[in-house]
Amino acid sequence: MSRGQRFGLIGLAVAVAAVAFVLAKPDDESDKPAPPAADTTAREPAKEPTATTESRPEHRIRLRAHKPLGGAPRIEAKKGDLVRLAVESDAPDEIHLHGYDITRKVRPAEPARISFRADIEGVFEVEGHGAGGDEPIARLAVRP
Repeated sequence: MSRGQRFGLIGLAVAVAAVAFVLAKPDDESDKPAPPAADTTAREPAKEPTATTESRPEHRIRLRAHKPLGGAPRIEAKKGDLVRLAVESDAPDEIHLHGYDITRKVRPAEPARISFRADIEGVFEVEGHGAGGDEPIARLAVRP
């Protein structure tokens, strides 16, 4: 068998496998997970509806000379909450959320936006790593 014939057979085998995969794939409806309300084996008590959780306010932090106006706020969240932060600054800075290892750059007229699911419990510092050193600009407390 020549080299060209071998490549032809390999190509044919790949094409047959691809067609078999497409034909054997279940329809989209069976791929969807069951809605949370239908789960009767939940390990935790029922939480607020998703719409309420998703509409939590954005926490705004304003920096002047790399320091938070009014001091570093304490932001409270429950595990599973969507946390949204917006940091405005009069000088370029880098914002870092410890524990979650999220970093964003902030510039004048360009707020840094951080949005994440609070899935780690504890108290975490939000710091600015700019000219002001590693200044805590907020503290995030995630409780069960």
